[in-house]
Amino acid sequence: MKILLTGQQLTIEDIKYFLAQQGEVEIAEEAMVRVRKSRAIVERIISNQETVYGITTGFGLFSDVLIEKNQYNQLQVNLIRSHACGMGRPFEQNVALVMMILRLNTLLKGHSGATEELVRQLEFFINERIIPVVPSQGSLGASGDLAPLSHLALALIGEGRVYYKDEERDSQDVLKELNRPAVQLQAKEGLALINGTQPMTAQGIISYIEAESIGYAAEWVAALTHQSLNGITDAYDRHVHEARNFKEQVEVAARMLDWLDGSQLTTRQGEIRVQDAYSLRCIPQIHGASFQVFNYVREKLEFEMNAATDNPLIFEEGDETLVISGGNFHGQPIAFALDFLKIGMSELANVAERRIERLVNPQLNGDLPPFLSPEPGLQSGAMIMQYAAASLVSENKTLAHPASVDSIPSSANQEDHVSMGTIASRHGYQILENVRNVIAIEAVIALQAAEYKGIDKLSPKTREKYDELRQIVPSITEDRQFHIDIKNVADYLKEQAYQ
Repeated sequence: MKILLTGQQLTIEDIKYFLAQQGEVEIAEEAMVRVRKSRAIVERIISNQETVYGITTGFGLFSDVLIEKNQYNQLQVNLIRSHACGMGRPFEQNVALVMMILRLNTLLKGHSGATEELVRQLEFFINERIIPVVPSQGSLGASGDLAPLSHLALALIGEGRVYYKDEERDSQDVLKELNRPAVQLQAKEGLALINGTQPMTAQGIISYIEAESIGYAAEWVAALTHQSLNGITDAYDRHVHEARNFKEQVEVAARMLDWLDGSQLTTRQGEIRVQDAYSLRCIPQIHGASFQVFNYVREKLEFEMNAATDNPLIFEEGDETLVISGGNFHGQPIAFALDFLKIGMSELANVAERRIERLVNPQLNGDLPPFLSPEPGLQSGAMIMQYAAASLVSENKTLAHPASVDSIPSSANQEDHVSMGTIASRHGYQILENVRNVIAIEAVIALQAAEYKGIDKLSPKTREKYDELRQIVPSITEDRQFHIDIKNVADYLKEQAYQ
């Protein structure tokens, strides 16, 4: 499977399919024409020795320093080396791979002045799965994600570290093994590589893909819980949700009824009680609101995936050439979106933890055993799984603090407002992993509760899920190391995101 990159039409679904199918990228010919035209403009600037930021001048506070013509190329190499100040744990390989796709896609818009050689080098790295080791810390999210992207660029010129066939190695050694020369940066190209929001956006895309999948998984897990607590289905009636106008809420309610269709464990209002607690009754409102967030985030990410985010940008207006210094590298729109994603994800875990409490608390769970223990007192059962879930949702409340409301000046106050979007992206994935673990905990407990209630009474669709999950989570007949079950279900949920 190949993704045709045009610089204009890349979608999250393309990325998801690319990752699931171990795909390749291909550059559209019309995009390559734009690349050549924009490079010709850079060559003309060089030939005429015009004063243009980042091509014939220094960077940041040094933008007024003119560079000698014979040092234009060295300027770009110096830029990459000096800006490679990333720290901390590297981004996951999938994130760095998507980062390269996004960087290539933005160069193909024809506003960056990159050479065909650089574009082809990125294409080669992507298709050969030579994945740069990119530290995840050290970016302010404005002037581009300078430090992370510099590490990506180092790999292209044979000076960085890469993952190749799941082994971390020197880029230069891998290129020699593949008989591929390192790219020689030309004027403007270092700047074209590192001015941009690709790290925060790539991490945001991965978080979005997995968050959306978790949102759907949270529904069938909640449906198991609902049946185990003899929940009332009236609250999911379409009339209730159509009266409020939010389509995501309507859709969640419809999916919940579909999951519960045919169940012998659900009730109608007044049969056992008149109404359920909010964690059951308001699933469409709460989960639906998270899907509203996801839809907003998807739109903003797809805008950015097809955006020109470096500086300066090159335009042709008829016979006129424009080279304009602007600020498209500023990550504020994506920082806001990723902070919003953090909140939307967190609430899925918050309400799941409340359902977990209802399943294990003997004052709330009807006729189920305390903590679903096979021998209450001797065996603790699910007691501490609820503790663990409570810990994770509490941690999420700290991580969900918006990174985008912070700023700190840099570059001698030339760059005096920054987005902190990359911090938002990193914290977002931490939240995602916590959410996935909370949903996994609810699944482990709901499976056991359903077993006590009678799995033959489950709805057909949730019975299928029960049977599937029992292949990785055995019935709880005695206390055991439940962290193994939680991890196994969390791994299953992550894999489902790329099915």
